[in-house]
Amino acid sequence: MNPNKALWEKGDFTQIADTMRRSGEELVDKLDITRGMKVLDLGCGDGTTAIPEAQHGAEVLGVDIARNLVEAGNKRAAAAGLANCTFQEGDACDLDGIPDKSFDRVVSVFGAMFAPKPFDVAKEMVRVTKPGGKVVMGNWIPGDPTLVAQILKISSAYTPPPPEGFISPMTWGVERNVVERFGQAGIPPERISCEKDTFTFTAPYSPATYMGLFKDFYGPTMNAFDAAEKNGKSADLQQELTALFNSQNQAASPDNTLLTATYLRVTVDC
Repeated sequence: MNPNKALWEKGDFTQIADTMRRSGEELVDKLDITRGMKVLDLGCGDGTTAIPEAQHGAEVLGVDIARNLVEAGNKRAAAAGLANCTFQEGDACDLDGIPDKSFDRVVSVFGAMFAPKPFDVAKEMVRVTKPGGKVVMGNWIPGDPTLVAQILKISSAYTPPPPEGFISPMTWGVERNVVERFGQAGIPPERISCEKDTFTFTAPYSPATYMGLFKDFYGPTMNAFDAAEKNGKSADLQQELTALFNSQNQAASPDNTLLTATYLRVTVDC
């Protein structure tokens, strides 16, 4: 199986996505999406941004490599009565069957950054965007002190070295890499903008309980615990992650969780 597909089908990211809905809606509000636009949401999960895009009146196609998340997205769209939002399986490195210049917006929030061939991803996103349209990405930033970058940093310390040729998804959070990748796709630097933004995770239970969701349902963390278990270091990993979640919790009550994470918001004018 495609390793990226295996990673995201391993857990159940909907458990995490349920705590990301508010920020997904707030981000979509910034994208100038209007009724009748065609939007491709790439690496869409179960629709954290795709569902709000459809609620703005756009015709939305969500594409994700994980079958379980595509199925969950279609169920959410149906439950919301959104006939203008459909989800299908696909690979951000090769959008096979999707015509050139067919979308007004191509959006990928913490999705396409995890695909293994970043130059191919940039090329495909540009290819399917209409002239005058926009590509928008949300990418985690390497070394950032906030939640998700630290989860991934801690997790990577417990996992075996990646295979030769592996390109870290976190490299999408570096502006010069973004400019280089879209540059090879034909976009000049002056049509690429990057700015830091924040994403909020909210959960009605303690940070330790919330961390347990990442342990049980988030592919990268699940892999880290699998590796740590084999090395007798599972308790160490659990302690590190629990301390992280507790230290970053901004909720007024210890029985609730409110965590913010900084990311790089990329806008490409095609």
